[in-house]
Amino acid sequence: MQPSHEARMKLITTTEELAEFCALAHAAPYVTIDTEFLRERTYYSKLCLLQMALPGEEDTESGPAVLVDPLAEGLSLDPFYALLRDESTVKVLHAARQDLEIFYIEGGTLPRPLFDTQIAAMVCGFGDQIGYETLVRKLSKGSIDKSSRFTDWSARPLSEAQLRYALADVTHLRVIYEKLAKRLAATGREAWVAEELATLNDPETYVTRPEDAWRRVKTRNDSGRFLAILRELAGFREDYAQSRNLPRNRVFKDDAMIELAGLKPKSIEDLGRTRLLLREARRGDIAQGILDAVKRGLACPPDALPEPPHARGNIQVNPALADLLRVLLKAKSDETDVAARLIASSADLDALAAGLRDVPALKGWRAIVFGDDAVRLCEGKLGLVVRGDKIKLMAM
Repeated sequence: MQPSHEARMKLITTTEELAEFCALAHAAPYVTIDTEFLRERTYYSKLCLLQMALPGEEDTESGPAVLVDPLAEGLSLDPFYALLRDESTVKVLHAARQDLEIFYIEGGTLPRPLFDTQIAAMVCGFGDQIGYETLVRKLSKGSIDKSSRFTDWSARPLSEAQLRYALADVTHLRVIYEKLAKRLAATGREAWVAEELATLNDPETYVTRPEDAWRRVKTRNDSGRFLAILRELAGFREDYAQSRNLPRNRVFKDDAMIELAGLKPKSIEDLGRTRLLLREARRGDIAQGILDAVKRGLACPPDALPEPPHARGNIQVNPALADLLRVLLKAKSDETDVAARLIASSADLDALAAGLRDVPALKGWRAIVFGDDAVRLCEGKLGLVVRGDKIKLMAM
């Protein structure tokens, strides 16, 4: 996208300018939003640029669009956060989760109402987690110069190429939103998207609690004692990283944590014998934190030892039934033109094939599209037959 007028490249650096644009946005039916941020050197994302665009008229590139520099001295994002709370203006983003995390952590605010074009595209037949560039090509008939994607967005001044790239993220998004919204209205699937957006608009989605951090660590060791130590180590790392705004891996990496949980070090000398622990973690506050965490894990009473987070991995899955469920899912995905991955996960299918019923695929719109028939298939009340290249359902 090549803006043809300097106004379309406007870079806002004062609170007053931001408030003026947000006043226009409050009166608009929707505003498209995107961000550029850095997270490589910090625990929390550092917001480096905010882009917004309002609806155009006949020319889809004619609506006001601005770039906001959140690093500009004295600029407050309060007018923007007030806009996020204005329920008369739809906030349109693509793959919004990371953007929303920034808004919630920095501004304590989540946008309502929200429209995520990636989720909407999955409901409208564009496949699993479709990329923004693909939607631009298919719906906006445009293209994006991706050369600035991995630049340092915290460096100033920003180049003209960076500004053009950032602005294209929200100007093309207007066309994408309008076309997807029309498709959803025509198919009556707005409620399906609304169900998915409920998770994105839940503050709990963006709260990371140190005591739960161990559940994200992949390990095959199901020993309760091992997991107790792992839980304490992961909790210490999360708390340490949050309090100092450091990436988790700068404290110690997952493989080092798993090694420590197995070795159970009790002294600084023991830490010196680890292979994977960073040198900086073998002394000072981190070293002491590790030793204290191991001590707490070893002292955990037997009745308080954690259970494996992947307990369902031990369920007895009927493999033939799981295969049939996958065939049914493929048929339902083709029939409804909704991404199979959005309808049901592999874990859902295995759980169903093991006789479990408390799975996401049996709730809300998924039950209508797939879940109800999946249960009938599991209970022998539904059969699958092949007719040509199509899978048909047959009552049993």
